[in-house]
Amino acid sequence: MSDRAFPTRATAAPDIAVRRDARTLTVRGAREHNLKNVDLAIPRDSLVVFTGLSGSGKSSLAFDTIYAEGQRRYVESLSAYARQFLEMMQKPDVDQIDGLSPAISIEQKTTSKNPRSTVGTVTEIYDYMRLLWARTGVPYSPATGLPIESQTVSQMVDRTLALPEGTRLYLLAPVVRGRKGEYRKELAEWMKKGFQRVKIDGAFHEIAEAPALDKKIKHDIDVVVDRIVVRADLAARLADSFETALALADGIAVAEYADEKDETGAARRILFSEKFACPVSGFTISEIEPRLFSFNNPFGACPACDGLGVEQTIDPDLVVPDRMRSLKQGAIAPWAKSTSPYYGQTLDALAKHYDFKLNVPFADLPEQAKDVLLFGSGSEKITFAYDDGMRAYETSKTFEGVVRNLDRRWKETDSDWAREEISKYFSTVPCKACSGYRLKPEALAVKVAGKHIGEVGELSVRSASAWFEALPGELTDKQNEIAGRILKEIRERLIFLLDVGLEYLTLTRASGTLSGGESQRIRLASQIGSGLTGVLYVLDEPSIGLHQRDNARLLDTLKHLRDLGNTVIVVEHDEDAILAADYVVDVGPGAGIHGGRIVSQGTPAQILADPNSLTGQYLTGQLSVGVPARRKPNPKRMLKLSGARGNNLKDVTAEIPLGLFTCITGVSGGGKSTLLIDTLYKAVARRLNGASEAPAPFDRLEGLEHLDKVIDIDQSPIGRTPRSNPATYTGAFTPIREWFSGLPEAKARGYGAGRFSFNVKGGRCEACQGDGVIKIEMHFLPDVYVTCDVCKGKRYNRETLDVSFKNKSIADVLDMTVEEGAQFFKAVPSVREKLETLHRVGLDYIKVGQQATTLSGGEAQRVKLSKELSKRATGRTLYILDEPTTGLHFHDVKKLLEVLHELVEQGNTVVVIEHNLEVIKTADWILDLGPEGGDGGGEIVVAGTPEQVAQHPRSHTGHFLAEVLARRPMAKAAPTAPVETAPTTKALSPAKASTGKMSTAKVEARKAVTRNAPANPEALDREPAADAQTAGKVGETVGVEDKATPAKAAPRPRGRRRQAAE
Repeated sequence: MSDRAFPTRATAAPDIAVRRDARTLTVRGAREHNLKNVDLAIPRDSLVVFTGLSGSGKSSLAFDTIYAEGQRRYVESLSAYARQFLEMMQKPDVDQIDGLSPAISIEQKTTSKNPRSTVGTVTEIYDYMRLLWARTGVPYSPATGLPIESQTVSQMVDRTLALPEGTRLYLLAPVVRGRKGEYRKELAEWMKKGFQRVKIDGAFHEIAEAPALDKKIKHDIDVVVDRIVVRADLAARLADSFETALALADGIAVAEYADEKDETGAARRILFSEKFACPVSGFTISEIEPRLFSFNNPFGACPACDGLGVEQTIDPDLVVPDRMRSLKQGAIAPWAKSTSPYYGQTLDALAKHYDFKLNVPFADLPEQAKDVLLFGSGSEKITFAYDDGMRAYETSKTFEGVVRNLDRRWKETDSDWAREEISKYFSTVPCKACSGYRLKPEALAVKVAGKHIGEVGELSVRSASAWFEALPGELTDKQNEIAGRILKEIRERLIFLLDVGLEYLTLTRASGTLSGGESQRIRLASQIGSGLTGVLYVLDEPSIGLHQRDNARLLDTLKHLRDLGNTVIVVEHDEDAILAADYVVDVGPGAGIHGGRIVSQGTPAQILADPNSLTGQYLTGQLSVGVPARRKPNPKRMLKLSGARGNNLKDVTAEIPLGLFTCITGVSGGGKSTLLIDTLYKAVARRLNGASEAPAPFDRLEGLEHLDKVIDIDQSPIGRTPRSNPATYTGAFTPIREWFSGLPEAKARGYGAGRFSFNVKGGRCEACQGDGVIKIEMHFLPDVYVTCDVCKGKRYNRETLDVSFKNKSIADVLDMTVEEGAQFFKAVPSVREKLETLHRVGLDYIKVGQQATTLSGGEAQRVKLSKELSKRATGRTLYILDEPTTGLHFHDVKKLLEVLHELVEQGNTVVVIEHNLEVIKTADWILDLGPEGGDGGGEIVVAGTPEQVAQHPRSHTGHFLAEVLARRPMAKAAPTAPVETAPTTKALSPAKASTGKMSTAKVEARKAVTRNAPANPEALDREPAADAQTAGKVGETVGVEDKATPAKAAPRPRGRRRQAAE
């Protein structure tokens, strides 16, 4: 066993107890949430994995107890002044914790929804890039493509004298540009030098009468050096004035027209610089500073899009969402809902003038007709005949076009309703002015090694790393001297991102579009870069969204964090992570009230050997996720998407068999989400549900006649407020309220169902307005939520709570777990059935009235799935799920798969994006994208059954899937015969045999565990990191019966097909 494992290695006898205490983190009496007075001792400076069923108490112990107390103690040690800027954690319900370090939590939350936040800004790589371009960049003229050179005073004078004679100009020295301050001292200084006037924030003032400036606001100040009227004999005076201005403003001067304005209404200006200006076009860069390359600073941001890189425009594809509809059938969406005859008569006039028919599909109309309908007739006048029932009249006028009409109405209207209606037809497109680079032309004119900063930002992390590695060879000796330290920082940060498997992300990727796992790994990379030691890191499933291929790199990163001298606690279900840990804590045995205890703890070998550990039983193969009989695709029932080319997709054509369980697999960044969510789901939703969101570009979509609706069951919250809960979302709360209103006591008092709602006046407690708590703002401390002293947290007033059923009020029902609620309402089918669907997706442990904001992403997704289960099945629904096993233990995965396969048995189609091999092996069909992430992906590598994918030489998924399929028990003709499993490597193709082979040391360790013989922990823990990918995959267990999937889970028998290799 590694010397980092627990207990510590032996030392001299006298101080062994002291050293052990110093290297141990001890928890005594933890009772947070469902924890049952837990005592725990884990080794410091180790990689510790907390595992167990969903809802068993892992997060309560790791985050809400250990992290919360570590953070609270650290913040309390700071001054009162510092504490007011930091979030204070509540003291957890625990007796004592010893051996704590300052704690840092890295959770699955998306980094930032701010559209200005990108991968580059979050990791600080972009900040160093700005510095690099500012210090070593060379400006080029957009007009000539040649490097820009500085202007001399003579050139400035000639340019000014070339203006029409009589032009009135102010010659200004721009001394302050976009900076905060009061500038009293500077104004006095300029006055001493003899200057009399200044221009402050666009207004001219005598210096003696200049207004007092607010030091918190940014200001622009120009000193007026001269006022001139252009004449041929002014050369000497101009030269003198330019020299004065250039000396005053650090090489910059401005000639401002006294009488002319630009298109924005500001005075027209000519900028002169001793530094950089193009003599052909007059293109000038005033200064090259890091802020010029910041899209979050007005000095560098593109003025058209304010640095966002995108703009909102009326989208013709949203105006005409279904081009196979005719104009008579309402092809033009904004007009289709109107009952006014005006639009129909307008179309009649246009059809007559341009000679087209209204009953043919919009796609088949002449191009001129489509162009006129959308963008107008230009200057061509058309005769329109109108009859509104009151009067008939004719008018001759131009036609504005639907798109331009919507755009004009959006700009002119003051009505919120009108804006909301028109906003449905807007879509986001790259800004035309900056081509999506977010920066003004001056910033994009500066290049390093022939590339501007926007082009390098568009590179993937992998490509950017290679570019920066090769950059010194492209720079001069002087540039290399300046850039050396900057490049070191950039390269290190890029390597950290590569180490956590994020090589496919681009530096300009918006933080809000990252998955929880991606944003967590970015923060993890940042923490490694910080180089801290003696810190307690608590991570929440960092392997989410990560392909098995990249797992070893992630685990190496966690070990590196540990080797720096930190304690790393990881809440994780991943098999490789559990087996790579120094110490494992298995929490359980069940979920909710059935959990909250430490079932097993120790090295991975000890967990495998412990018969009480459910996790250990899955790792040894005593329990496993079953594989149902494969369903064959019907060639006549396929959903075919052709020509998908969003993001990195390379003109992909994908066929998804309907009525089957399909997995979309592939390495991170391969294009799975772009294909399934951004393209297929949005395209189907637009056609079937009338959704307004535009799909990524594609050519054709066929097979929709077999579907009647599409549902994306994602991990977004089921509600944004604490008032939303599982009961309200699934619809169980309505029959609960109706049941209470039907009780004799309620009828006698005249209470309706509304009386039992905490959202409206009547039955709720008005002191807390139905929240159950009252928020008290505290200075220097976190806001305190105090239980309402009127209703005692029950949310309802006393009269409402008097109505009870089986001695339980409505408040008591909301405080029950789903399991308790289903038992309580077993005689009320309308309530019981809704709660039983929550039970079937593994959510027994959550409270019926639990606040939606406290549910994890995986729990929210399963609540949505339960809602779908409670609906009447049509057998024609397409369900789409993105990584539904997030946060799920092996045992929970088995339950979830039973539910998903049941939906398929009803005739529906289920398509999931998944990395979990236990899910992938049960699929009827797999689409594997890749082969790599980012630019190296975007293709369908292989499509077929799991057995076919496992044999494909280019599929990374297939390589790992082959190992899983090889170790599963085979379907036998005679069920009574003992199960003989072949060695793991036999089912692998020759190309994979060497890499797929389990290490001898681990095989022996596992055999020992399976026979309940003393396992050799040294053999398991000293294994190289690369073998973590195959660890724990036991195909050697003889005679083990697969305990998966009870027969009642699906109407059809769940037999097994023989392995493809057999």
